[in-house]
Amino acid sequence: MFRPKALGGALTALATVAAGVFIAAAVSTTPASAAGTGTGYLHTNGSQIVDSTGATVRLTGINWFGMETDNKTFHGLWSSNPWRGQLDTMARLGYNTLRVPYSNDALKAGATATGINDFVNPDLIGLSPLQILDKVIDYAGSKGMRIILDRHRPTSAGQSPLWYTSTVSEATWINDWKMLAQRYAGNPTVIGADLHNEPHAEGTNPAATGACWGCGDTARDWRLAAERAGNAILGVQPNWLIFVEGVSCPSGGLSNVWDNDPSNDEDCGWWGGNLSKAGQFPVRLNVANRLVYSPHEYATSVYRQTWFDAPDYPANLPAIWDKYWGYLYKQNIAPIMMGEFGSTLADPKDKVWLEKLMAYTGTGVTGMSFTYWSWNPNSGDTGGIALDDWTNINTTKQAILQPYLIAPSGGGPTGGPTGGPTGGPTGGPTSAPPGACTATYRQVNAWQGGFQGELTVKNTGTAAVNPWTVTWSWPSGVTLGSGWNATVTQSGTTVTAAAPSHAPSLAAGASVTVGFTANGTASAPATVKLNGASC
Repeated sequence: MFRPKALGGALTALATVAAGVFIAAAVSTTPASAAGTGTGYLHTNGSQIVDSTGATVRLTGINWFGMETDNKTFHGLWSSNPWRGQLDTMARLGYNTLRVPYSNDALKAGATATGINDFVNPDLIGLSPLQILDKVIDYAGSKGMRIILDRHRPTSAGQSPLWYTSTVSEATWINDWKMLAQRYAGNPTVIGADLHNEPHAEGTNPAATGACWGCGDTARDWRLAAERAGNAILGVQPNWLIFVEGVSCPSGGLSNVWDNDPSNDEDCGWWGGNLSKAGQFPVRLNVANRLVYSPHEYATSVYRQTWFDAPDYPANLPAIWDKYWGYLYKQNIAPIMMGEFGSTLADPKDKVWLEKLMAYTGTGVTGMSFTYWSWNPNSGDTGGIALDDWTNINTTKQAILQPYLIAPSGGGPTGGPTGGPTGGPTGGPTSAPPGACTATYRQVNAWQGGFQGELTVKNTGTAAVNPWTVTWSWPSGVTLGSGWNATVTQSGTTVTAAAPSHAPSLAAGASVTVGFTANGTASAPATVKLNGASC
C-alpha cells in the first residue's frame, strides 16, 4: 500500500523572504540532561534506549516540518507566534524530542529560507536554513529536548521510493549526512539520523523498481543501503543513534491482483511501516547498540487499509502491529521509535485507532518511543497538535497523547503561549513558608463530566527533595482519571503524585509539573503539599 502524504508543500509562503547564504556556524554544545531525555548521548540496550549513565529513556516527541519543502525551513515562522514560543509550548505539553524533516535542497550552499515573519522573528532574517536549524537545536537543547534529523526528501519537490534519484545520488545522500554529523559533533542535543523517509514499493511485480528489504539487489535493497549510510555516519559520529524505517512491500513492488498468480502478491503496509523482514535480515552496524527501528503508522484519514474494515476492528490491530514491527520490541531485538503517526480524528474509527495505538506502545519510561505527526496544522492528511494560529492546541488529540508523554526538564510553564481554545483559568502561586514550596495550577481543558489540569510545584527549599511526593485534596465526587509525569493515585479525597523512578529527585529551585484528567466538576487542587510541607 502507499502513504499519500500531503505535507502542505504547495502552501504558498505568506511572509517575508529571508535571504541568506551558508556559513558554517558555531553550534552550542550545551548537553541535554533531563529526566525525560536522559544525560549525554544515547545508545540501545535490547528493546530500550538508555542514556550515558544506563538510565532508560523514552523519547516522546513531535514532528515540526517545513525544512523539506520549498520554504526550506520550519513552517509556521510566518505566524504571530515566535519560533521560541512554539518550542516552549511543545516542551510544556510534554514533547521531549523534535523530529526535523529536511530535504537535501535545504543543505546546499546558497539555500534560502522563506516564509518568515520578520516582525515576529527578527533574529532569523538573513540566516540560511542550516543556521536557523542551529538556533532551534540550541534552544530546544536548553529546554532538555532532543533532536532527530530526518532526511525526508531528496529535493523539495517530493518524496522518493528509493534513497537516491536521477538528480540526487547515493553519494550525495551519504555525504550530506556526514556533513550534518560533523556539524553537530559534540552536541548531544542532536541524537541521531533517520536515514530516509518512507522507502516504498514502485513498479508492479515481478518487475519491481522500488525499495525492497532483504532482496539482495544493492540498487533497491533498503536494508543494505541503511547499512552503508549508517556505518558512514558512525564513522564520523559514533555516538549517534541510527533510525531505520521499514519499506511498504518487502519485494519492493506492487502486487498485480489481475494476473491470478498469488506468488506475485504479498502483504504490504504503510510507506516506511513494514519491518516484517527485519528479524530475518537485520541492519548490521559497525558500532554496537546504535540501531533503532522506526516504523510509520497511520489511520483511515490517510488511507483506508483493509484492516480498518475488518469485522473484528479494532481488536485486530495489535496483531497487525506485532507482525509489521512490534515483534522487534517484544522480542527484545531493538528499540522501536515510531517516527510518524497521526490523524485528523474526523472518522470515529481514527479516535479508537489512536487510543489503541498509544496503549500498545506501553506506559511509563520503558514504553516504545515515538514522534507524533505533527506539530503543524497544515499537514493535509492529519492536521496538527497546533491549531491554525500556531499558538492554541488541539485538545482532543493532546488529551489522548498526554498520558504517554514524558516532559523534558524545564518543560513546564515558561511564560510562552499556553492553553487551548477551551483553556481554563490559570492559578497564581500560593503562599508558602520559606524553604518549602510554591504551587501553581492551570486548568488545561474541561468538558461535561470532567476536566484536565496541570499542577506545577516548585521546591523553594535549599536542598533537594529525594524522592519527592506531592499531595493535594479534591472535593467529594471528583475522581482521578489518569495522571502523568508521576505515579498518581487517589484515596478518598486525597491525591498523591509520587516521583517516577527515572526522576526521583527534585532539586532546590526546580519544579515538577504533574498532569491529570479527572471526573466531576472542575476543581483546583487544594492543600497542596510537597513531602508534607504546605505550598
